[in-house]
Amino acid sequence: MTAMKSEVRQGAYYDSVVLMQLQKALAELPGVADAGVVMATEANKELLAAGDLLPANVAAKADDLLIVVKGADDTAVAEAIAQVDELLTRRKASGSSEYRPHSLAAAAKQLPDADWVLISVPGRYAAGVAEEALDLGKHVFLYSDNVPLADEVRLKQKAQSKGLLLMGPDCGTAIINGVGLGFANRVRRGRIGLVAASGTGLQAVSSEVHNLGSGLSQAIGTGGRDLKAEVGAITAMQAVELLGKDPATRVITLVSKPPSPKVATQLLQAAQATGKQIVVNFIGFPPPGHKVGNIHFGTSLVETAELAVHLATTVETSLLSPMRQSVRGYVCGLFSGGTLAYEMVLGLTAVLDQLHTNIPIRPDQKLDDLTRSRGHTILDMGEDEFTQGRLHPMMDNDLRLRRLRQETADPEVGFILLDVVLGEGAHPNPAGELSPAIAEAVQAGKKVVAIVVGTDEDPQDLIGQIEQLAAAGATVFSSTNEAVDYIFNRLPEPESSAPPVSPAAFGGTLSAINVGLESFYESILGQGGTAVQVEWRPPAGGNEKLMAILAKMKQKD
Repeated sequence: MTAMKSEVRQGAYYDSVVLMQLQKALAELPGVADAGVVMATEANKELLAAGDLLPANVAAKADDLLIVVKGADDTAVAEAIAQVDELLTRRKASGSSEYRPHSLAAAAKQLPDADWVLISVPGRYAAGVAEEALDLGKHVFLYSDNVPLADEVRLKQKAQSKGLLLMGPDCGTAIINGVGLGFANRVRRGRIGLVAASGTGLQAVSSEVHNLGSGLSQAIGTGGRDLKAEVGAITAMQAVELLGKDPATRVITLVSKPPSPKVATQLLQAAQATGKQIVVNFIGFPPPGHKVGNIHFGTSLVETAELAVHLATTVETSLLSPMRQSVRGYVCGLFSGGTLAYEMVLGLTAVLDQLHTNIPIRPDQKLDDLTRSRGHTILDMGEDEFTQGRLHPMMDNDLRLRRLRQETADPEVGFILLDVVLGEGAHPNPAGELSPAIAEAVQAGKKVVAIVVGTDEDPQDLIGQIEQLAAAGATVFSSTNEAVDYIFNRLPEPESSAPPVSPAAFGGTLSAINVGLESFYESILGQGGTAVQVEWRPPAGGNEKLMAILAKMKQKD
């Protein structure tokens, strides 16, 4: 026969590490078979019930501490419950005896050089603490989960407007100035900057980088939802801009769980604009190839690390921005070869988020009206809808010439792409037919790019075709990859009205204020950083009504 006894302590708060240690200590007492020590949220009570540790009709609210002990008899469980205070006191006595502030504001005064605030309090309180940290001008590492998405968006927008980083919520790891935050691994310093919307992804790549003999400048976690459409990669965009301007960072590596396709494209465009070598592993995002421009795609976390290490150690890079000759306006591609058109769509998808085509990779790319371009447009003019009742464009350029002149007249078009495919059965002199219209487009201020596919033994004379196209003003390449690289290096840099993140906090010794899990505070000290631990308690004892009143009073102030 077993006995079970419980105790509810109203409004008592302890962090989850303390509760775990207390639960373990109770379970090891003589005569105790099992124990549960939790904040009495509904989810925690369900877990206790699943383990047959929830007493019937227990009156405990989410703000209360619930202690349950199951043992051999009533005496054993009663003696165990009676030792709770002693176990808590023993743990506190074994810890540091230094003064600990009871508020974030007091901690900021105690450690004025702190640039960071680490937050690991329960999710229902985390947004309030994060907002207070931002108001104090601090960067935030927000480990807490269960923060509403609307709060995440609001807080990240606020941080962005102040030139501050908010990593999280649910950000499990980061490495700042060589100091690991959260569940980080010990990694040497180096020339690779890492931005990750995946905690274990960051750990896997950073660990492999270290094991391969290289190191990290910074590793910035964003929280798993940052690349969702609702958030818009606010933190990742800030991190890429910061690392792009960091002289200690040679290679920028991006890792994410399945991102929003549109957000991923915008982030890649921002990364490409830094001019640095970029290594990408976006799970679920179709890579256009191994490399497009300065963007390299890894198919696994290990390969991602290997690419980053190779580029960091063998490729001399510098910011390309001062050398960029930006071309403003949309990209329009008029292709006769279907596979060439598809390869171009795949390559441009990486950095153009308003791409439309009659051969879409994603449903949102489908062009509804084939007679009119929409944003960036790539057309395969060899598709059935264009060839009904007429020759294929490899033999007859009439339809392409009409469309070329239409795009030339469009003031919103900046680039015009064409393929010229030579060989048996193709037009005997395609360049001669296309060149006058190309010259008109160039005269109108368009940048014309031609991809010529053929050999020196083709009847059209490969060299002669290239010379005609170049004389008309076209820039000529032999592959879509070269053409995509050329376009990448001439896309306008993304515009941002938000102030950039100051690099001041990303150098020297890391100094931080920790609110929540004490183990994070101890970890910072153990890695040579400086920190203050806040003796945090839920506002108003966790009473929802009193918290709402206090919040209103604060707004009036």
